[in-house]
Formats: sequence, C-alpha cells, structure tokens
Amino acid sequence: MKETSLSAGKLQFRYAKRYFEEFISRRQKFSELIDKVETPSLLMDLEGVKSKYVQIKYHLPEVNVYYAVKANDHTEVLRALAEVGSGFEVASSEELSRVLSLGVQPERVISSNPVKPLDFIDYAYRVGVNRFAVDSFPEVDKIAKIAPRARVYVRLTVPNEGSEWPLSRKFGVDVDTALDILEHAKNRGLVPIGLTFHVGSQCNNLRNWFIAIKRSAQLWESARRRGIKLLVLNMGGGIPVRYLQESLRIEDIAYYVKGLLRKYFPTPPYELQMEPGRGIVGDQGLMVVSVLGKAKRGEENWLYIDTGVFNGLAEALGGIRYPTYLRKEGELKEWVIGGISCDSMDVVAKNVFLPEPEAGERLFLLSAGAYTTVYGANFNGFPPPKVVCL
Repeated sequence: MKETSLSAGKLQFRYAKRYFEEFISRRQKFSELIDKVETPSLLMDLEGVKSKYVQIKYHLPEVNVYYAVKANDHTEVLRALAEVGSGFEVASSEELSRVLSLGVQPERVISSNPVKPLDFIDYAYRVGVNRFAVDSFPEVDKIAKIAPRARVYVRLTVPNEGSEWPLSRKFGVDVDTALDILEHAKNRGLVPIGLTFHVGSQCNNLRNWFIAIKRSAQLWESARRRGIKLLVLNMGGGIPVRYLQESLRIEDIAYYVKGLLRKYFPTPPYELQMEPGRGIVGDQGLMVVSVLGKAKRGEENWLYIDTGVFNGLAEALGGIRYPTYLRKEGELKEWVIGGISCDSMDVVAKNVFLPEPEAGERLFLLSAGAYTTVYGANFNGFPPPKVVCL
C-alpha cells in the first residue's frame, strides 16, 4: 500500500513541477518575483486574465460575458476585464461601486444573486442597473417595491453532479415554480425577461449542461404558452480550470453547448449570457507561501505555512486541491499541510508529496487566482495574502 501511495505521490509531484515550470516559463515577470515577494502573496497575470476572456468570446462569440466579481474582486483584475469589454455580475453595493468606479456603464452589469439586500437593490436601480435574478415570490415582491419595472430572470435548479463546488441546494426552483414566479413578477409590474441556471462551480460533467439547457427550453416554451415572451438565457458559470487534474477546456464546453442550443433553441434567445468567474481568473494566479515549521504527529508528517483556510484558502475546506510545488530535489514524503492559525480546522491539504522542506523555504500553490483573497480574513491576527498584479 505504501509503495502504491508513493508511486501516486511521484506522479503528483511531477505534475505540479511540470505545471509550475510551464506557468513560469510564459511569465518572465513572475520568475523575477517569486523569490523576492513578501509571503504570503498572490501573483495575478493580468494579460492572462484578458486572454481567458478573449478565449471564451472566441469560442462563444454569440454570448455576452459577465464576469462574476466574487471570484476575484481586485481592482486591477476588474480594470483589465473592463478594458477588453467584459460585462460584470455583482451581488453587493461594494462590488457594484468598484465596477462603476472604472467607468463601466450600468448596461454592462447584472445581478444574479437570487436573494439581495434591500440597500443594494435600491442603489443598483438608482444608478441604472436593473436586471436581477429571482427564485422566490418574496424576492419578486421585494424588488417590485424598490425597483418598479425592473427586469427579472428566474433561476432554475439543475444538476451539479461532477462539480467541485455544487450550488444547487441553496438556490433555484423547478420549472413549474419558475413559471409561476415569472407570472407573479409580470403581475407585480416587473418585466420577466428570461431565466438562469448554474451547473456548479468547477464543473467537469457535460451532462449538467445537457439537462440545464433542455430544462431551460421546457420553461421557455411553457412561458410562451402563458403569454410571457422570454428574451434572455443566462447560462451561469461553471467553466473549470486545472487543479490536480486536467479539466474540460472552454472549446470542449463551447462545442457541446452550441450543439445543445441549436437542438433545443432553434430560434435563438435575443441574448445569451454567461457568468464565468473561476474560468477567467482561476489559473492565472500563483500563491507564494513560506514554510513556518514541521512536525511528526503519529504517523503523519505535518508542514505549516504562513496562510491558511481562514486567510485565503477557504476552498480547501470544500475539497479544492491546489497543485503544490517546492523547488527542490530529494526523496518524496507525504505531508499534511496545516495553516497558520491556531484553529484545528485550518488544514489546507492532506496527502501532499514533497521533498523534505525547511523553515523559510517557499512553496508555490498553482491555480490560486479564484476564491482565495476574496475569502481571506484577519483571523487570529494573520492578514490575507497580498495581491501583486503583473
């Protein structure tokens, strides 16, 4: 069993090494900084962020892209995307304010959080942002009071199997309920314009897209029969990036989705939308951390680093595994990586294979561009990683 584990560990380490070397070789500025930057730091490749947006637009030219700001809300990341024409999906007054401060017009902003704060609805509507997702009757009533004649789109529940970060339990409704919500919105003076779904963050299961688009077509037709003409099909996020294994490419998803749309929407929606977040920024970030110490606890080798799940790596609690590399040769050992805080939940990863590290040496966590610093808090007095945009 131990030999099998070590064999898998060698593959894991070689994969991380190859990924790291590929990443750095294409980014000269990164290679100049990784030994100098204060740790912990997240290095973001702004040209890479722009390139990912352009790739999505190239493979899905008929789709309007609204970047999900929650994935990484750093001002320079938002500015880079604004420069290439991206739209933005926001959920709060703070996110909206950041986007508008960059000169982005309200027409390029939507809000797909199905349950929104009252002050946010008011602020958004006053500045000209008037497209909101809903998935309940109370939300419709709330919007109708604050933002009369706002345009709303309903969120459907769709399968999230095969997604690293499922989202189907907290939000969304079935087709029949969605239809009733759209009709209720119309009766309350709002403008029902479409529907949205989310196949789950980091989705590597094409079947989710199949069921989602088929289900959307059913609602579309049912709404037409009830006298509600829908215009917008919002296909949410879900575009995956590379972590410890290869992921679906945007061209794979685009080819499949376009085929489904031709089959189930022979008359295309007036507007097609997507809300990628992780898919744009996830693999454009490199987290540089330092080793604080190590210990032997029973049969486990523990390695402690200067950030953790409360300070920027919260997705580790949900199963996200970052390829981790140490620029060192030597016999591989299996490690549990612990975070910087005193909390016993602060465990970043288990079954990580690395050569023997020493205190002060640097580790590199790849594909750390999404949902890291935005989750970071000052728990235990330790700040989130600094962000360096290149």
